[in-house]
Amino acid sequence: MEENFLSLDDILLSHERLPIRTEITFPRLGFLEKSSDTQDIAEGTKMELPLWLSKALYERKRRVLSVELPKVYREGWRTVFNADPNVVDLHKMGPYYYSLGSQMLHFDSPENPDIAQTLLQTFIGRFRRTMDSSQNAYNEDTSALVERLDCLEKGLFRSGQSGLNGFQSWEKGQATQLTASSLVLNYRKRKITDIQS
Repeated sequence: MEENFLSLDDILLSHERLPIRTEITFPRLGFLEKSSDTQDIAEGTKMELPLWLSKALYERKRRVLSVELPKVYREGWRTVFNADPNVVDLHKMGPYYYSLGSQMLHFDSPENPDIAQTLLQTFIGRFRRTMDSSQNAYNEDTSALVERLDCLEKGLFRSGQSGLNGFQSWEKGQATQLTASSLVLNYRKRKITDIQS
């Protein structure tokens, strides 16, 4: 997925921190590593960098740094997600579980196919419950459920709630009168001016 730099969620995602290990020495950047008093960042130093900087420094040909998998994408957690994805509090694991996972696929790792499969299966496993809850919770407190969702799932939940509220309004006869789309109105205006020309 490409980032949208006008999206607040994508901006916040780009600041998620990843564990990395340096493959070369970074001269005069020791001030970035708070646990060290040296002037340089030595080769083999383990630290955390934001996603945007990790992606910018990561090169396959010239090994500047290697990105390690965050805990939630490692084999132990993948086993939990494959067993029952509904029991996991994704927001606690990281509010951008799906987005960060798809960004992790940019880095070379032998576990990438397994990560991609787990992301897909987790989404599929949680989708039905998320949408069922959004459709069956009319005028109910859903905060306990929503606080356990990833940002993508929260957006789906809000869409489901919006659709349910619109349907309920329509059923009660409270829907507004149907109007033509602005695209149709603009097309008609253009067609009239074309005929007059």
